[in-house]
Amino acid sequence: MTKLIAIDLDGTLLNEKQQISEKNLEAISFAQSQGSEVVIATGRAQFDVQTLFEHTNFRPWIIGANGATIHQPDGAVFHSVPIDKQVALNSLAWLEKHNFYYEIFSNSAIYTPENGRDLLAIEVDRIKSANPDIDVDQLSDAANKQFSQTGFSFIPTYKELENKDINIYNILVFSFFQDRLLKGREYFKQFEDMSIVSSADHNFELEHKHASKGQALELLANHFQLNLTDTAAVGDSFNDLSMLRIAGKSAAMENAPQAIKEACQQVTLSNTENGVAHFIFSLMK
Repeated sequence: MTKLIAIDLDGTLLNEKQQISEKNLEAISFAQSQGSEVVIATGRAQFDVQTLFEHTNFRPWIIGANGATIHQPDGAVFHSVPIDKQVALNSLAWLEKHNFYYEIFSNSAIYTPENGRDLLAIEVDRIKSANPDIDVDQLSDAANKQFSQTGFSFIPTYKELENKDINIYNILVFSFFQDRLLKGREYFKQFEDMSIVSSADHNFELEHKHASKGQALELLANHFQLNLTDTAAVGDSFNDLSMLRIAGKSAAMENAPQAIKEACQQVTLSNTENGVAHFIFSLMK
């Protein structure tokens, strides 16, 4: 029987309104009643995730920052793998020099440039000028999804962090221009201590090479004295692959890219059709 279920958030547990449906909460509660530990595994910061569940009775273990952190249900840190701070600062210097929008996930806040939203607005204007028929609302929705997180702290420059006593777990880079994202990914390939993942069409994320959702899932399985065959995972994006590949049972959301579907044992319903609940109930049969 499945004893540990890892669930991604965006595009998976959260619907198109960035909400958790009653059906999905019901399925999670049922899994817990059957003796399964349910874990949230996300690229988001732990403190941001907690706000999503504050009006529910669900207090999960949280794999945050794409596996760079693991927090217990009471909020205590169980495990963390920060990026070397000087490596992180060097990365931010390059991003700032090339006018990228970025988010820095630390133990206390999500730091982002004061002019970050202006940078994305400029990108949208450039795209609209070059393609007058483009659906700008779609771009705005993607940006607003980033801005909807909890815990932002706006800084004039990354240099503000040089003397702060913080851990940097993840750096998210966002752009509507694929050539800019490709340029960034190519540049950061030289950093051997970091890995690069992507959680959406318009971003890539930097983290320690020993941080991933898969490694975090394995750590939790060991903590609960479970074999990986006793685990399950469900997700929709490329930052989920590490856990989908090692879980005993894996499911891709119907709204996931084809490559994610092909990496999983099954495909569940979409995030607008309570796909997580559908997967959980299939596990409990």
